[in-house]
Amino acid sequence: MSKSEIIFGIHAVESLMNTHPERFIELFCLKGRQDDRVNTIINLARKQGVSVQFAQRKALDDKCHSPQHQGIVARVRPAPVLNENDLETLLENLNKPAFLLVLDGITDPHNLGACLRTADAAGVDAVIAPKDKSVGLNATAKKVACGAAETVPFIQVTNLARTLKAIQQMGVWVVGTAGEATQDVYQANLTGPIALVMGAEGDGMRRLTRETCDELISIPMAGSVSSLNVSVATGVTLFEIVRQRLA
Repeated sequence: MSKSEIIFGIHAVESLMNTHPERFIELFCLKGRQDDRVNTIINLARKQGVSVQFAQRKALDDKCHSPQHQGIVARVRPAPVLNENDLETLLENLNKPAFLLVLDGITDPHNLGACLRTADAAGVDAVIAPKDKSVGLNATAKKVACGAAETVPFIQVTNLARTLKAIQQMGVWVVGTAGEATQDVYQANLTGPIALVMGAEGDGMRRLTRETCDELISIPMAGSVSSLNVSVATGVTLFEIVRQRLA
């Protein structure tokens, strides 16, 4: 694991500062930028003894390889990487029906970040993804997640099909989304312990993942487009699960 990583964007930096200030090494702010939220972050950083430096926009762009930093960039110690063992511990310690989101083959960090943000809003206990052929929790994903990357456990597993079988043995119903499913999200019973599996845009779930699911559901489409962006489809399905649980 690297000794440090870059995060950027007001929401991502502020969230981490509030939850894990001990991870901060350096804070870089846009020279001349003055607003209350940035000043609050700067003051919190200084109280923690974190070095605060002011830089030109080009220097910030270069640090995070993106112009979307909103004038604030931080170098931080990486969070611990969570794996299969952490997932088992998390499930054993839940005092409510499990609510998991599984992302199979999501390679766009913007989609991962948006899915994490929606998962946080819906009350998901953890997001699971395979280590291979999937994007990790990089700086762009964290920025798009608007702080959710620091609150929702993100668990990367070596063998996704094996992990799904393991959580099935712990009483979790695995539901996959597929356009050809004969039952839609509004017809399915989604009230118990559940892991919702979302596949990549275009290809969908991989074959082994699909075959491991207990049930397949679809989102009814009334218009001319054939599918939704994966983060939008995730939001639709997660909140139908929330609606059914509250009912």
